[in-house]
Order: sequence, then structure tokens, then C-alpha cells
Amino acid sequence: MKSKIKIIIPLVLVLFGGVYKFALAKPPVLPKPKIAGEVYVLPKDFLLNLKDGKYAKLGVGLVFHHGFTSAPAAGGHGAPVAPPEGYGILPQEAVVRDIVTDVVTTSTAHDLTTRKGREHLKERILKRLHKHTDVQAEEVLLTDIAVQ
Repeated sequence: MKSKIKIIIPLVLVLFGGVYKFALAKPPVLPKPKIAGEVYVLPKDFLLNLKDGKYAKLGVGLVFHHGFTSAPAAGGHGAPVAPPEGYGILPQEAVVRDIVTDVVTTSTAHDLTTRKGREHLKERILKRLHKHTDVQAEEVLLTDIAVQ
């Protein structure tokens, strides 16, 4: 009898431990993501003349508000129409590219090569995006910059 109890007690303890671990214990708290929304990088780089006569080549990305997506809604009427070559799936991408072009071409090389200048440029682009499009961006990213 004592030998059966010596076997049963550890088994019961292991069973209760497993029940606690998988059913009663709180799930681990996952850290909040640093960027909550979708990041969309415009697929085609910009090659632009600057205000001071220099050239700039840059890539631009957008961080969307949580819940906003770049993918068009499914219409259920066959295959979606493919965007023009060099463009992504963002429905208002042409307007976004126009805004970026307008803002960057009124900037100087100094604006693009200094941290303060880039931050001001991003703010100007974001303000125009909110004013002229339905794109729900919360941040503009300048992914690659080359000025000559």
C-alpha cells in the first residue's frame, strides 16, 4: 500500500502542476510593438531636382495607423486590376508620389542631409498627405537618401 502511495502522490502533483501551467496560469504579457501599424514602402525610388540645383534620390515609406492597410478591398468581381509597372498596391499612390515630389523639389540639399531638415520635410509631407488623401499615415520614412 505504501509503495502505491509513493507512486500516486508524485503523479497527482505533476498532474496538478500541468493543470495550473496550462489552464490556470496567466498568459505571458507580450511587449507592445514599437510600430503598431503596417509599414508600406513605395516601390519606386524618387530621382528629383532640388531647389538649389542639386539632385536627390530617395526612397519613401509610410507607417499607417493601426487597422489601415495598403491592400485594396476585395470586390468579388474577378481578379483585381494590376497597378501600373513600378507602382504598388496603394490605391492613392500616384497622389502620394505627387505630394512627395512637390515637397522635396522645394527643399535644398541641406534639408535632406541634416536630421532637423529631414524631420521638417517628413512633417510637411505628412501634413499634405492628411490634407489631400485618404491615406491614414502616422509617419513618413525616408528610407534611402543620396544627394549630389
